[in-house]
Amino acid sequence: MSSPSPRIFTRRGFTLAALAGAGVTAACGGNGIGSQGAAVIDARVDATLQEMYRLYPNTQPLAKQAAGVLVMPLMTEAGLWLGGAYGRGALRVNDVTVDYYSATKASAGLQIGAQQYAHVLFFMTEQALRDFRSSAGWSVGADMEYVVSDTAGSLGTDSNRLTKPILAAVFGQAGLRIGATLDGTKYTRIIP
Repeated sequence: MSSPSPRIFTRRGFTLAALAGAGVTAACGGNGIGSQGAAVIDARVDATLQEMYRLYPNTQPLAKQAAGVLVMPLMTEAGLWLGGAYGRGALRVNDVTVDYYSATKASAGLQIGAQQYAHVLFFMTEQALRDFRSSAGWSVGADMEYVVSDTAGSLGTDSNRLTKPILAAVFGQAGLRIGATLDGTKYTRIIP
């Protein structure tokens, strides 16, 4: 009887097997099942909304009128010629979290420093909310208006004067940079 020949792996075969295994591991390990990520984000969202309502009580009626509210409790932004920002938050409809999102932003130009801030987007129409939720990567555009900004304080929430389908509140700024804006921020659905 002849003995079975031993299997010989080539470098290419070994590399392909390792990459396939790493891909499966990454897909299974990064799905958030069993992690506390969602609970942590929800707790931060609750605290951020309470703080916003305390600092700017006129935002409470906006939240009640809105079809949905995206809360980003902590955006961290830094730059030295090239800059970027990142944060995670939750989309709430009728005070219930329906999705989780990350926000990213890249910038270039004269900039030095770092800052952190919170922001809330109020989707005032069902269509604006639907457009946001159905996009693969939604970016802030001309259809947004600020109602609270750290550079100008409370800009007003008179619903007769506010005509944009998306309203934004930016607050709680801390750091060495001046002025927090949402220009160029891109939102992507995540599994925390």
